[in-house]
Amino acid sequence: MAWLITGGAGYIGAHVVQETLASGRDVIVLDDLSTGLKSRFPSDVPLIHTNVTNADAVFSAFEDYSIDGVLHLAARKQVGESVERPIYYWEENVIGFFNVLTAMQAHQVKNLVFSSSAAVYGEPDNALDTLIFEDDLCQPINPYGATKLAGETLSQALTKSDGFKVAALRYFNVAGAANPMLGDPFILNLIPIVLDAITNGRQPLVFGSDYPTSDGTCIRDYIHVQDLAQAHVAAMDLVEKSDSSFVPINIGTGKGSTVLEVIDVIQEVTGIEIKPEITPRRAGDPAALVADTSRAKVTLNWSSHYTLHDMISSAWEAWQIRPVQDN
Repeated sequence: MAWLITGGAGYIGAHVVQETLASGRDVIVLDDLSTGLKSRFPSDVPLIHTNVTNADAVFSAFEDYSIDGVLHLAARKQVGESVERPIYYWEENVIGFFNVLTAMQAHQVKNLVFSSSAAVYGEPDNALDTLIFEDDLCQPINPYGATKLAGETLSQALTKSDGFKVAALRYFNVAGAANPMLGDPFILNLIPIVLDAITNGRQPLVFGSDYPTSDGTCIRDYIHVQDLAQAHVAAMDLVEKSDSSFVPINIGTGKGSTVLEVIDVIQEVTGIEIKPEITPRRAGDPAALVADTSRAKVTLNWSSHYTLHDMISSAWEAWQIRPVQDN
């Protein structure tokens, strides 16, 4: 089996490529290298250097290679930026995905694993009291989440019209690295943001300390990127063996950590004293987002293995030898 992995040169993508190759499948990477590195995957893996918004180039990929399935990771993912540039996000995340689906349809490729997000859930009213289930109402509160839900809706429609087999993986907060060369070099998520601050002589900002949680800061579910990559391979197995279907699946640990708890572990791992600066809440930040992972355990025969300490230790090791962009 050969799988096209869009966004395969990125932080998550490189881990997924590695696990996919280890599963015995062939891989073709499609990536514009805007946030990816060619050095992140083996040199004998074909690279199609283009953006998914280039419909002709995406179509040509299916003409040039024998593709049995698509794992679609390519997307823009900054919530704040999506609020400032909603049209850009819809173009990249929705029109780009539309181009991939159109090429799949034309070439009768029906196996699809879609990189979705917990952002599709929005701000659940009862998130402090219960875990988030896949059947909970999806009400995104920002354009990024809306683009992911649009991708789910469109791919689900193709299960009925064209017999597509779709697993939509709803990621929670991804962290860590399988090895130091595959770390996250971008300062977009909590752990890299804190590491960037403390290694540059600053203190990290904490947005809000008045949430109804144990220490007043937001609770999030953190998942190791290696666990996430293994979930993708399990999802490939699922769709390859399934009849036409659409299955949304939470990928998390089922355990939440507050922002201050994460910072405490970072301080323990790095040995650097951290005195975070408390600032007002950010609009739209829910108090808690923690996954129910029972569907992943049953449907994918998958569960997480790495702890928060594992994630931060591997992220810190990778942070200290961050690679430079080589494209």
